[in-house]
This record gives sequence, structure tokens and C-alpha cells, in this order.
Amino acid sequence: MKTVIQLNKWANAHTHISIDIIRVATGLLLFMKGVQFASQTDYLLNMIRPNHPEAATLFLVHYVAMSHLAGGALIAMGLLTRLSALVQLPILIGAFLINFTGVMDIGNLIQASLLLIAAVFFIFYGSGKHSVDYSLKMNM
Repeated sequence: MKTVIQLNKWANAHTHISIDIIRVATGLLLFMKGVQFASQTDYLLNMIRPNHPEAATLFLVHYVAMSHLAGGALIAMGLLTRLSALVQLPILIGAFLINFTGVMDIGNLIQASLLLIAAVFFIFYGSGKHSVDYSLKMNM
């Protein structure tokens, strides 16, 4: 707990509006990918199917879509940012690695790489001053 408090103090002392813009953009991009995966489940099934058995594929499709939808919205608002980014981590690592096991798509590789870097950053940085977490903390 002391580590999280120290990270929050450091983040609040070194906050900048551009980091909040990056957090919101990361959250919105994750949310849009969740909408895309929820509406195009066949695309996601075809990407995952060669690497996993049939039973796990359906679970993975729903996990990816729902965690992107919920996590993206929470990250964009700055509510439970560290936890939401931590939940996104296995998905983003899988999205990065799936480019090397199947057909290489440079656009998806760059997108997965940038989102992975942003998620790791926000796991350590947190929400920042311009977030719902900070507002709730200040109103208590």
C-alpha cells in the first residue's frame, strides 16, 4: 500500500495535461477496439482459433471484448486506472505476440505495441490529477 501511495504522490506532483490526454485517448481506443471485437466476433475467432482449443476460444472472445469495453471506459474516465490497465495487460501482450504467430500486420503490431506501452505506463503512473479517482479522493 505504501508503494501505491508513493506512486500517487509522485504522479500528482509531476502531472501534466498531455499525460491525461494520452490516458483518455488510450481508454477510448481500447473501448473502440472492444466495440469492434463485440461486433466482429468472427474476425477475433479466426485470429485466436489456430492457437487455442475450441472451448477456450469462446471464453477468450468474450473476455477480450468485455474487458476492452469496461477497461477502456474506466481508463478514459480515470477510475481504477491501475487495475483496468493491469487487466488489459495479458490481452495486449497476446495482441502483440499474435502478429508473430500468424500473418504479420504492421498496423496491428504498432497499435498493440503503443497500447501495451501505455498500459504499463499507467499501471505505474496511475490516473493523474484530472481524473475521477483524484476528484473522489479530494472530496472525501
